[in-house]
Amino acid sequence: MRVASVKNPSAVNIKDLFGNYLFILPAVLIFSLFYVYPFFEIFYLSLYEWNGISTTRHFIGLGNFFEIMQDKVWWMSVWHAAYITLIALTFQNALAFALALSCDRDIRMRRFYRFVFYLPPVLSEVVVGLIWRWILSASMQGGEPVGLLNYFLTKAHLYHLMRDWLSDPRTALTSIAIVHSWKGFGWGFIILLAGLQTIDRQLYEAARVDGASSLSILKNITIPMMVPVFIMVMILTILGSMQVFVLVLSMVGQGLVYHTEVPVTRILDSMIGTSRFGYACAQGIVFGGILVVGSFILHKFSKKVRQE
Repeated sequence: MRVASVKNPSAVNIKDLFGNYLFILPAVLIFSLFYVYPFFEIFYLSLYEWNGISTTRHFIGLGNFFEIMQDKVWWMSVWHAAYITLIALTFQNALAFALALSCDRDIRMRRFYRFVFYLPPVLSEVVVGLIWRWILSASMQGGEPVGLLNYFLTKAHLYHLMRDWLSDPRTALTSIAIVHSWKGFGWGFIILLAGLQTIDRQLYEAARVDGASSLSILKNITIPMMVPVFIMVMILTILGSMQVFVLVLSMVGQGLVYHTEVPVTRILDSMIGTSRFGYACAQGIVFGGILVVGSFILHKFSKKVRQE
């Protein structure tokens, strides 16, 4: 009787392991080339005083980082981005959740509503910014306001509310935050709607049989089941809103003023406006660190909530 030969298990495991690593090698190479290497290169350049053009660099160590700690304009721009993010976390996500709840029900034309609500995120930020810049404009032509909002305020005889919405320090940042929230609520709507559709409908039917009201069902079934989705939407909202740039630039234009500065515009100004490439790299490292810390805190919070 012939006895089947048994292969060496360790050799088989090594071969499988090598095959697995071979499959992920392209992704690792791409990630290293476009993410890991640029990060270390930017950190290296942040240690120098360099204009980005000349071949000579002046090593200053952590001098750029110490300067950032005392740069009031930089930290004000971070606060502006945080304010826009706060508006997005509240107004944008509340609107997205309310619309997702509406479209999750059996209503007429719900597929059409899903298409319409997801349309703003698909539009170009430049186009959206220019359109809203015209709507909020304070320009006058023939004694009549050109901007659509001020025009309607004029027709309603609300002259005391008319203003240059994007130049007035009291309204500029809030206007940008509202437009950013309007443009971004669509993707939050899609994610939240997908989360709502994963909830077992039998839970709702059992609650209604027990006499639970719609508010009670929302409070005790829908919201607890949606917590992981809420956390994910919050993380994506923070990462997207803190890095807002194109919308601000297209709405305000090249003449950015102090009360509309955001971190990315400050980095651009340091790199191109004042030719301080090393300082811009240091600002990018600090800003990236802020985003990583914020994401890590939300991740830990999300993990704790899921365990509970």
